[in-house]
Amino acid sequence: MLPTLPSPAAQAERLLHLGVAELAGVPAEELQATAAGAPAGLLVLPVAPSALTPLVEREGHRAFVVTDMTDVDEFAPAADVTLPAGAAYLVEDPARGDDLLGLRPVEALPLIAAAGRTPLTLAEGLSWLLQCPGVLARNACFMTLGSRRRRPDGSLDPRTPALWLSNGTGRDGAARRGAPKVGWCWAGNRHTWLGFATGARRRAL
Repeated sequence: MLPTLPSPAAQAERLLHLGVAELAGVPAEELQATAAGAPAGLLVLPVAPSALTPLVEREGHRAFVVTDMTDVDEFAPAADVTLPAGAAYLVEDPARGDDLLGLRPVEALPLIAAAGRTPLTLAEGLSWLLQCPGVLARNACFMTLGSRRRRPDGSLDPRTPALWLSNGTGRDGAARRGAPKVGWCWAGNRHTWLGFATGARRRAL
């Protein structure tokens, strides 16, 4: 069972404590007032993935971006993903996508759409881990298909961003074993340990 999200008001306090609100340029009083009357859901502020990543911590390990993803902030909302305007918004009913394990992204997207859900962006996935780091589990992690990168010629970068736990091998280094990791997978590949994180919908606040 996945960890339960705190209330939006409690999430707001955590975002203030971590400095996320300051990064987003949202005054504390404004965020607290917005969150106070919000329904259940994941509270998201517009902050770049590279800034969110080092704020995520799981079991004493800080999250990191893989060394060959220096362009992580260029992975913008996909063509079919529209983010609400404003300083903050909610993603309702976030799910890890365990039912989609082992599928290729091209196979998962129609199933997500048919279920009336939307793929999470990388920033939304990181925002979820800021509140519930236990969402990432060994052999049960997720891609964030709501973020894709366009190449200069307009075609899609074949990489899809994902969040999983480092094994502490290779360039990660042994000290990072168990650390949350922002990386990528080829869009045409299947992974038995990567689902596709989704939400029911996004709600402006």
